Amino acid sequence: MATREAPTSSSAAQSVPAATATQNYTRPLAIVTTLFFMWGFLTCLNDILVPHLKAIFDLNFAQVMLVQFAFFSAYFLFSVPWSKIVNRIGYQRTMVAGLLTMAVGALLFVPAASVVSYPLFLTALLVLAAGITGLQVSANPYVDLLGKPETASSRLDLTQAFNSLGTTIAPKIGGLLILSAAPLAVEQIRQLAPQALHAYRVQEAASVKMPYTVISAAPSSFPRLRLRRTVPERRSQIRSGSIAISSWARLEFLRMWAQRFRSEVFW
Repeated sequence: MATREAPTSSSAAQSVPAATATQNYTRPLAIVTTLFFMWGFLTCLNDILVPHLKAIFDLNFAQVMLVQFAFFSAYFLFSVPWSKIVNRIGYQRTMVAGLLTMAVGALLFVPAASVVSYPLFLTALLVLAAGITGLQVSANPYVDLLGKPETASSRLDLTQAFNSLGTTIAPKIGGLLILSAAPLAVEQIRQLAPQALHAYRVQEAASVKMPYTVISAAPSSFPRLRLRRTVPERRSQIRSGSIAISSWARLEFLRMWAQRFRSEVFW
């Protein structure tokens, strides 16, 4: 009887860690899904920021397109460097580095609004988008490891659904926070005295401080959640996944830039 009970107890003991390991995927998947929502929200927040900056600085068509270019060029410029960082430190640490980069970029909007500097706004957008690129390079292949390979496509569909949710609600929330006051017409702005024009620009630019301060606080809080190391990050998986995503990010830059250019020209 003793010999029959021993295997039963050992198999039960092995099933508990296996079940625990399976349950541990829930928390990192929830965190990564939140990140997908976050960068979708920030990407479409540019659609609100562009007309706001255009009204403040009286931008021409080329300068308006430069706002979008400064953001989406990060996909082209930083995707390969981020893939090398992934190969060196892994998915989870790269996501933390991307979040901190996003926080720095969002914080740069505060001094940009204080001094009303168009180049500083562009710099803040570039840094913010660089952090988002780091998240995309690391989070997309990381989702593939959070469970069974057979259900990897379902997990990616779930995270992309929350990404689309962020892109949907961002213009509405951004419009309420940033475009709450109606700007002056272009003719009225050009008739203002230099001091009055500067005061008007400071007042209008101040509306971006609160939203982007909150945005900077959100990414900086995620590293404290500490994604548990329940997922083995094998070197071969990291290398193949990061290279594929970095190539995708560069193609995504070309696609997004063509789409934004078409929307600005024909709408």
